[in-house]
Amino acid sequence: MHNYAAGPPAGELAARIAKLQKDLQENEISGALIVQKTDLYYFSGTSQQGWLYIPAEGKPLLMVFKEYERAKVESALENVVSLVSPKKIPQMLEDYGYPLPATLGMELDVLPANLYFQFDTIFNDAKIVDISTSIRLIRAIKSPFELERLRTAAAKSDKVADKFTEILEVGKTEIALAGELESYARSLGHQGIVRMRLFGSELFYGHLISGPGAAVPSYLASPTGGEGVSEVVGQGSGFKKIERNEMVLVDYVFAEKGYISDHARIFVIGELSDELNRAHDAMLDIQEKIKTIAVPGTATGEIYQLMVDMAEEKGYAEFFMGVGERKIRFTGHGVGLELDEFPFVAKGQKLPLAEGMVLALEPKVIIPGKGVVGIENTHLVTAKGLEPLTLFPDQICKVS
Repeated sequence: MHNYAAGPPAGELAARIAKLQKDLQENEISGALIVQKTDLYYFSGTSQQGWLYIPAEGKPLLMVFKEYERAKVESALENVVSLVSPKKIPQMLEDYGYPLPATLGMELDVLPANLYFQFDTIFNDAKIVDISTSIRLIRAIKSPFELERLRTAAAKSDKVADKFTEILEVGKTEIALAGELESYARSLGHQGIVRMRLFGSELFYGHLISGPGAAVPSYLASPTGGEGVSEVVGQGSGFKKIERNEMVLVDYVFAEKGYISDHARIFVIGELSDELNRAHDAMLDIQEKIKTIAVPGTATGEIYQLMVDMAEEKGYAEFFMGVGERKIRFTGHGVGLELDEFPFVAKGQKLPLAEGMVLALEPKVIIPGKGVVGIENTHLVTAKGLEPLTLFPDQICKVS
């Protein structure tokens, strides 16, 4: 006897599906076939392997390859069936009374090319179109159910930061500290997997890096990188030992029951230089300003430009969010089931903020040869601005 956990309640799923169906109808799309694991969970309540068909009108059909019995328990959808091959999807749709779609929406931002060609053959009379933007915009506005889970994850981010003050010691390696901290996070319920949508992006908990090595960049779409343990991964903690009077960045994600809190703090054993202290205070000033002006209706690109302008006014244009031509061109991002959700506080973005969005804001200064300072908190967009969900003190944390 297996005790599978139930996913989101039926009413929650119905509300999400209704929003997508509205978009399908407005764009004259017959139906959507959801394949990507995170979207599949969002609309069905299970991440078991399968395919979810959402018609423009009517009830959805969840077709499960593996594991069917578990999916039946986890998903609150009414129609959950077993299916051995995607080639049988059209026949299954006909068996359940669905007309075969003339236009089929799929998540073309993440669907591998070979799978696209396979589905193009399976639905040879249908035109396949991209519905990924519609899905991501729907997912950007969090429901009360999601906000409860996000608040829980944020509270545990704070616990992880507090735990770090107990285990940080001179002479420990970054990777050893990461192991201790990640073990603690797991004991709190961290799911281990941190999902990202961007192709080629991957993260294991986050970055625990220190001293000059913290300013080493990487391929990841992040202002920080770190040396890592090998060139194969090329980011994160390495074998460097912690020293006195140097910064230690803990930029970690807490992911529980799917939902993500993104959280960065600076620690030091002893004292940091005046240069790094001033830079950190400047990043806190930027954060505080943005918390009040990031109200619904404000374009995310305008917020980005204000942050860049403030950093320049404070003398950090060269080092804000990285160094050189390939520095990061964003200063915040949405979080939810994935680490890189809408909205993006990025150059040129026109998407306006809306109540219910959840945003990780991360102004940071990266100074080669010296280290990293700055802050990252997860915030809820409200009518009055940003409400921080992560509450561990923002100032540099000094450990004796």
